[in-house]
Parts: sequence; C-alpha cells; structure tokens
Amino acid sequence: MASRKEQKERLKAERLAREADEHVKERRRRLVQYGSAAGFLGICVVAVLIIVSQSGSDSGGSGTTDAAAITKQLQGIPQNGTVLGDPKAKVTLVEFGDLQCPVCKDFSTQVAPDLISDVVRKGTAKYDFRQFTIIGPDSVTAAKAALAAGEQGRYWNYIELFYRNQGVENSGYVTDDFLENVAKGAGVSDLAKWNTDRDSSQLTKEIANVNKQAQSLGFAATPSFLVKGPGGQRPVGSGVLSLSQLQSAIKSVE
Repeated sequence: MASRKEQKERLKAERLAREADEHVKERRRRLVQYGSAAGFLGICVVAVLIIVSQSGSDSGGSGTTDAAAITKQLQGIPQNGTVLGDPKAKVTLVEFGDLQCPVCKDFSTQVAPDLISDVVRKGTAKYDFRQFTIIGPDSVTAAKAALAAGEQGRYWNYIELFYRNQGVENSGYVTDDFLENVAKGAGVSDLAKWNTDRDSSQLTKEIANVNKQAQSLGFAATPSFLVKGPGGQRPVGSGVLSLSQLQSAIKSVE
C-alpha cells in the first residue's frame, strides 16, 4: 500500500500532467486564433476566421468585426478615390498592398492607426493605398470590391475593415457574401451600384496598371512603400515598416 508521501507525489504528478495538457491546448487555441498554426491546425484557422467574419460585438449589424472602430478611426478625414487625407498635403505616402496579405494586415493593425492619426489626420501627408494583387485570383476579386466602394467614398473603410476580417490566403473565403458584408460594414450605401461597379472591366485595367507600376519600382512583396513630394520620389521598403521609418521617409521628400 502506498504511503501518504507517495500518494501526494502521485497526485502532484497527475496535476502537473493535467496543467501541461491544458497549456498545450491553450497554445494551440492561440495559434489557431492568429492564423500561425501548421498542418491540421490550418483547417481550424479557416473555421475560426469564418466565424469571426460573420459575428462580433462591433459588427454594426453587417456580420463583420470592428466596423464601428474603423468608422471612428477614419471619421472626418477626406477620401478621394484611393487616397486618404488632405488633398493639399504636399507629400504622398503610397502603399502597394494585397488585401489577402497577412503582413499587410499586420501593418494595418499595428502601424496604420498611428500613421493615420499622427501623420494623415494632421495633414503632413496623404496616404494612397494601391492594389498590388500578387497572391492569387481572390486578391483581384477583393481589390475590385474595394475600388467599387471607393466610387462611393468608402474605399478606406473597406480596406481597413477587410483586414480586420481577413481569412487565410487563397482559402476561398473571399465570397460574394463575405465581400458584401464588408461593404455593408464599410458604409457602402448603394449595394446595387457597388455590385455593378466591381464587375467593371475598367477596374481590371486599373489593377493591371498598378501591378506594372509596382514591378517597375522593383517591388516584389507586399506591403511595399513609396514616398512622393516636392523633394522627389523614392521607394522606402517592404514589410511592416515602423512609424518612425515612414515619418523619416516623408520628411526626406518634403
């Protein structure tokens, strides 16, 4: 018969084993949530993101997450086509991005909010987001939906909200229902017009021209950045650049 000490040791070992198992389960859950799991966890990622795209406390009734937060972030800032900010701003920061790109999403959530509040809102520079569709056919479909939203002055609402509800690239989540939910959350008022506009052949040409422009600048990844101003034009770099890097680049062409 086991002694009391041995029983305590056994119970302790069982408890530690349970805690280790719970730790592994929690780690897996977090990997799924952030889309960084591999193998079979990738399937779980898709399921989680589908749920996220159709629910959320900040959905505004559109089936998208963070609609109200994006509206607040952009409120009062002029939008003209693909450009966000004061038309009189002398410098333009251009981002070549793909709506399916997870690195672009990281930039959108980690850096862009401060860039918009500290640079764009203050009139230091305009911010032009151009659709560099390098990941797959769904990138083009998403780009057209965003550009069509721009026809109603909601381009930036659309791209920012798309990123907050982004799924796994080339997984098939970019459906008509998903795109329409983003449009509703972005405040696109005339959905019939939006649907017509996003099928326009002119948008196909516009996207093709942007792709050629990005490649001519030597860009092969998203997001990639360019600054233009009185002091000239120059590529800045690719990836999740810091706010300070972008501010320095803007200052260099003022």
